[in-house]
Amino acid sequence: MTVESAFVSSPVRIMSVGAAAGGLRLAAADAGAAWGRPGGRGQAAVCAPDEDVLTLAAEAAGRALHAAGVDPQVVDGLWWGTSRPPFGEGPSHSLLAAAIGLPANSSGVLCSGSTHAGVDALLAAADAVAAGSARLALVVAADNQLPGPGTAFEARAGAAAVALLLRAEPGPATIGARVTRTRPYLDRYRGDGEPATRDVYDARLFREEVFMPLVTEVGEQLGALDVTTWSLPDPDGRLASVVARRLGSGAPASSAVYTAVGDTGAAAALLGAAEALDAAGTVGVVAYGGGRATGVVVTVESPVPGSAAVADALSGGTPASYAQVLRARGQLLASGETVPMGVPPESAMFVRGMSEMLGLLGARCADCGTISTPPSIHPTCINCGGTKLELVPLARRGVVHTFVVNQTMPAPFVAPLPIAVVDLEDGARVMLQAIGDGSDIKIGGEVELVLRRYAHERGVPVYGFKAHPVVERSPSDS
Repeated sequence: MTVESAFVSSPVRIMSVGAAAGGLRLAAADAGAAWGRPGGRGQAAVCAPDEDVLTLAAEAAGRALHAAGVDPQVVDGLWWGTSRPPFGEGPSHSLLAAAIGLPANSSGVLCSGSTHAGVDALLAAADAVAAGSARLALVVAADNQLPGPGTAFEARAGAAAVALLLRAEPGPATIGARVTRTRPYLDRYRGDGEPATRDVYDARLFREEVFMPLVTEVGEQLGALDVTTWSLPDPDGRLASVVARRLGSGAPASSAVYTAVGDTGAAAALLGAAEALDAAGTVGVVAYGGGRATGVVVTVESPVPGSAAVADALSGGTPASYAQVLRARGQLLASGETVPMGVPPESAMFVRGMSEMLGLLGARCADCGTISTPPSIHPTCINCGGTKLELVPLARRGVVHTFVVNQTMPAPFVAPLPIAVVDLEDGARVMLQAIGDGSDIKIGGEVELVLRRYAHERGVPVYGFKAHPVVERSPSDS
């Protein structure tokens, strides 16, 4: 039995990993009960109303960069895989790159169209690093699955992201051989103009004629390399265990991830392997989607920075009812009037201000050092009136100077809506929305600024930063 070569000129190493998951949790049993049928075990992560695939991707990427101690300005490119980019046709890649803080000349690619996109992004980035066209490559696999109401997929459809930082220099884990098999069968899909993913037409046909033969063949090829741990696709909560038994293995490492956050689409394969990067061994990663299955071997010599924190990143979440999840997904909408934004997202104000909004920039005065925010509104220093200003990235942490909680808001805003004035660690002061209902915000309390979706206006997502109260863990929690 042969294993295909990776077709690269030099080894590619993984420097670090980061992960993130949607803030809501839907119990599989609740999804089934809504339609009068068993929903199975486990739960699925669901994006809160102000989260989406881009905010999850930015969060995971930030954690991977932090774990490696790498400044985003030295990263050469972003390789992003998602079946559902936030823009069907638009600046998805450049918006994410700006939100992460990558330089304006960063390269990379956006892979989409199926849940195979995550591993496509990984292999494309590995090839770029091996070929020497990128020294540091950031790979992000993210998805926010949107199942059709009433489909069996509802109980499994998750939302999460995983990020890997790659380089050619020595590192704790090495990307090795790869195997791909294709069969042009139609399973889950979404037609043009359809917002939700359809379920498989015939579950038994899919299982016996499509999924099992394809995934097992790829796994058997990788098994020749003495794989010790597996990350296997698991579309219904049972098939991964069946494949693992055929490969002569116990429960795959990915099972815990599927139980915690469900099937995360393009992120599933790499996310299922992320925790396994915390111990030496050989990890077999198998991705499936769109009639394709691809396996990759990762050899772990020592724990990959960030891998030990993956479980914490996926844990927690707020339990949500089925109705709450439908509202968060935009599948259950209240009737009545909404208040549109004063200017469209394509307007001159957004074009001129987008860089400072997504890059979280301020203007530092060369004379007195005061940082004015936002720069476009303050052409002169707010302290001394100086005109010599330099754009600088703002600190991402600070303390609450004051706040207010709005108890009545027009649609599409949802009350209670807290607004906080935050004094950042670099001396800048910003005013912005806060996450939650305001009950965990206090004057002097520490917050971090995180990317969130503020609105979805005229079919366009609008992003900005919100204040998130920092909860310090006690030693017993770590």
